[in-house]
Amino acid sequence: MTSSDTVLTTAPNEDGVALVTLNRPAALNAADEELHGAIAEVWGGLADQPGLRAVVLTGAGTAFSAGGDLDLLERMVVDEELRKRIMAEAGELVRALVAFPHPVVAAVNGPAVGLGCSLASMADLVVMAEDAYYADPHVSLGLVAGDGGALTWPLNMGLQRTKEWLLLGGRMSAQQALEYGLANRVVPGDQVIGEATKLATKLAKLPPQSLRETRRVLNQPLLARVEAALDDVLTVETASFDEPAFQATLAKMRARSK
Repeated sequence: MTSSDTVLTTAPNEDGVALVTLNRPAALNAADEELHGAIAEVWGGLADQPGLRAVVLTGAGTAFSAGGDLDLLERMVVDEELRKRIMAEAGELVRALVAFPHPVVAAVNGPAVGLGCSLASMADLVVMAEDAYYADPHVSLGLVAGDGGALTWPLNMGLQRTKEWLLLGGRMSAQQALEYGLANRVVPGDQVIGEATKLATKLAKLPPQSLRETRRVLNQPLLARVEAALDDVLTVETASFDEPAFQATLAKMRARSK
């Protein structure tokens, strides 16, 4: 099945594993308005897909996701209604993904920046290509680090290390992500989908009730953190679009991209 041109989904295979692919390869799968809406919506449609037992999430082409599309970010500065809608959609995406009833394995085939970081951080298991990396530049760009890493990274790699990578930014290599507990496997790039599918298949073949309830218990701290912090952090991230520091940084990025 295909939910959107920018987010492709396959029907579950014989093992119950479906593939979800961010599909703007020419833009390194940066999230424009369509992709952002599609990736927020896809989880609700998949949850009740007959025969589904696990999902592999990846990106088309050479990137997992380059984060926010500059055109969209620029429009969000001047269009407050669009901004409110996109940020509300971000909240829906986080809640849908962390409460998704089936295991999700992220196949991080290339750079995972911003939204890409967030999506990978909310997966159950993560396989990264050797040359892939994480980067969450929210703070350095002038935006509050809202959905994603700010919620999940402290649980996965500790508060002190999270502060370094969210406040100072920078590129976290696949090997560093493995060391810090943000990845489960690092493999050559041509093996990422295969390894992620292998893990998803192992999950899909486990007894359903024991898998479901164990995931539920393990995810309780994450669900509690989302409910306690998500609305607040998205509100202050929304306000960041009015900040001169962010607008100046965005203008410089826009000029470089042209």
